[in-house]
Amino acid sequence: MTSIPVNASENIQINHDALQDIFHNCVDVVFRPLKLSEHSNILLVYIEELTDSSKLEQIITACMMSRDIDRLTQYEMATNLSEIVAKVLKGSTAIFLDGKPFAYLAEITLFKQRAINEPTNEASIRGPREGFTEDLKTNLSMLRRKISNSKLKFETHQAGELTNTSFVVAYIEDVVKPELLEEVRARLQTFKTDQLLDSGYIEEFIEDKSFSLFPQIQNTERPDTVSASLLAGRVAIIVDGSPNALLLPMTFWSGFQAAEDHYERFLYVSSVRLLRFLLAIMSCLLPSIYVALTTFHPQMIPLSLMLSISASREGIPFPTVIETLLMELMFEGLREAGLRLPKAIGSAVSIVGALVIGEAAVQAGFISAPIVMIVAGTGIASFAFPSYSLALPFRILRFPLLISGGVLGLYGIAIGIIFILIHLVTLKSFGMPYLKPVAPISSNFWKDTLIRINKRFVSTQGKQ
Repeated sequence: MTSIPVNASENIQINHDALQDIFHNCVDVVFRPLKLSEHSNILLVYIEELTDSSKLEQIITACMMSRDIDRLTQYEMATNLSEIVAKVLKGSTAIFLDGKPFAYLAEITLFKQRAINEPTNEASIRGPREGFTEDLKTNLSMLRRKISNSKLKFETHQAGELTNTSFVVAYIEDVVKPELLEEVRARLQTFKTDQLLDSGYIEEFIEDKSFSLFPQIQNTERPDTVSASLLAGRVAIIVDGSPNALLLPMTFWSGFQAAEDHYERFLYVSSVRLLRFLLAIMSCLLPSIYVALTTFHPQMIPLSLMLSISASREGIPFPTVIETLLMELMFEGLREAGLRLPKAIGSAVSIVGALVIGEAAVQAGFISAPIVMIVAGTGIASFAFPSYSLALPFRILRFPLLISGGVLGLYGIAIGIIFILIHLVTLKSFGMPYLKPVAPISSNFWKDTLIRINKRFVSTQGKQ
């Protein structure tokens, strides 16, 4: 391979050879030489699958007509070959003219993209039905339509030495705190990677504590959620090729807020939010409390209920903690299998599998019937989380709490809860305490945390 010049040459053949060396074995890159006159040539370099063919033919027609060659001046010019290559890979068409030491870059891209559909992971009963797609420009246009104000700013960045992926930092000027914006910029400047394929790459790199089970950056597919968060002073990061936007900072309470919480009446929303929080506690503590009570503290259970539990456990070969642990592992396995299987059979396998295995285990005398009810109730409670990323730590913490309850009883559960609370109190997301406004307590505690008050009494809507 010959040495590749840094800048474009006045000689089209030199530019052709240099780009051929750069794009060797790239069969999708098209080199299209055209002869304008006996002493004038033109070279077009583009990727056919990323180019609008009709607009390309218009450019070619304009170039073939010498009087229309000045139309090319409307396009961006570039002299550096690396910049030209990067633009071509993004879908632009590079146009080289004889005697010109630069290339015109015509942005006539035509990407095949997914249509705007309702988000599958954040479906809502009431509210907008549109969700982000994998196209960055489409996502930005949806935000701009919801917030038609010049204070909505989009800062463009690029990362990934191999992927050259573009992403945008969105915020509302004079609403976002300057120190938060500077902190986001500082962390993004240190973000170095060879590849950036999804927003999750950025999330894992810039979060405060990577080894914490709890998410410190919220992700969403909904433009209305992002818009409401921007209006509340938060910052959004939107990555080209990813339908999931990042919202920061995040608090613990954000994970209990669904998309339609600001579209329904406040009495209903407040009741449902309290129910979600109770179900979250239930999904984490119910198995461990059952094991602790039946193993170490049977005197705390009503006599008739304890007799019923004891009768159902006759002939069971495993201790309560072991059978609960086995059933929890089986339930999580069925849930994971249901997610990975095709949608047509995934839900059927997880539901039917749980019923068949649970019934068979009880009939065979391996598992007691109350354990099946406890595990089923825990599983149902774990589906009440609006945020999938916040549901994951509760699913994981269920197992160490179960073991603690099986070893030390309620004292073990209490110790585990204390450690979790200590971690949550010390956790921060971009300088904001994770449990704010509950710890530390603030005046916004009753506005939009576990309950939502009537919008008549607040001047600004809370974040979704």
